[in-house]
Amino acid sequence: MTLGNPGSPPTDALHSGDLVGVTIRAKVQIGNRLIGEGEPVFVIAEIGINHNGSLDLCKKLIDGAVAAGCDAVKFQKRTPELCVPADQWNIMRETPWGLMSYIDYKRKIEFGVHEYEEIDRYCKARGILWFASCWDEPSVEMIEKFDPPAHKAASASVTDVDLLREMRRSGRPLIMSTGMSTLEEIDLAVAAVGRQDLCIAHTTSSYPCPVEDLNLRMMHTLAARYRECPIGYSGHETGLSPTWAAVALGATFVERHITLDRAMWGTDQAASVEVSGLVRLVANIRDLELALGDGAKRVTPAEQAAAKKLRRRPAVRMAS
Repeated sequence: MTLGNPGSPPTDALHSGDLVGVTIRAKVQIGNRLIGEGEPVFVIAEIGINHNGSLDLCKKLIDGAVAAGCDAVKFQKRTPELCVPADQWNIMRETPWGLMSYIDYKRKIEFGVHEYEEIDRYCKARGILWFASCWDEPSVEMIEKFDPPAHKAASASVTDVDLLREMRRSGRPLIMSTGMSTLEEIDLAVAAVGRQDLCIAHTTSSYPCPVEDLNLRMMHTLAARYRECPIGYSGHETGLSPTWAAVALGATFVERHITLDRAMWGTDQAASVEVSGLVRLVANIRDLELALGDGAKRVTPAEQAAAKKLRRRPAVRMAS
């Protein structure tokens, strides 16, 4: 495929089913699903650290994602000693388990190999894909043991080229979020990992995110710039309508945090969607897919019946 300048829009734009004004050519396979133009929107329920270190709570969140009809659940995996700055280790924090240092709190909520073995077993039993955002190289090595269908690069990792390349060495598809990043930083990350089997998610990294900061049309910019990459949306807003709007604008995949209760303790709970909301979100995404159609004008059977009743005269071609 011959590419123009990275920022130049494609000339063969305005095809039906695309992001408005942009043609997306690529499809990426994750597990048994294809992501890309013409495919059903791939819906990811981000469990992240909303399990608060509880495997029982984690299973309930997986059950909620399955009940909602999500395609995958996603976790966050960190080695606390590598990801928490040393000057924050001994900051004391009130937690549901009492007053403890920040590093001990991060250790408390982090799942290890044993928990992920059970997550892997449980997700397979429930018939849902799972993968993780790894925040450091040892975490990639650990998650690799479970043969995940993809890796996810969090927005915070866009500038961590060594980590991005470690994920890429697996040969698996990569989904990369782009919050708190400039176009130049995204360009450098894409150059580091290549465009093959790369999905790019527009996101704004504030929790919860004010609607005026969502900038959903940024998906058009990403699609024009990285034409080989399916473009999606990772949302941290309260409410559901911006995610539906992202689908209407052409997002090929969406990601939202899932929680059992937005008032639950934890940093990401308030920006998450409760299970009942996730059920509505996915159901209406599927309705939107049907409603958007293919852009070809046709008279439906119902309209044909209506035309017989309502039109006085048939169309007549005028002489030239």
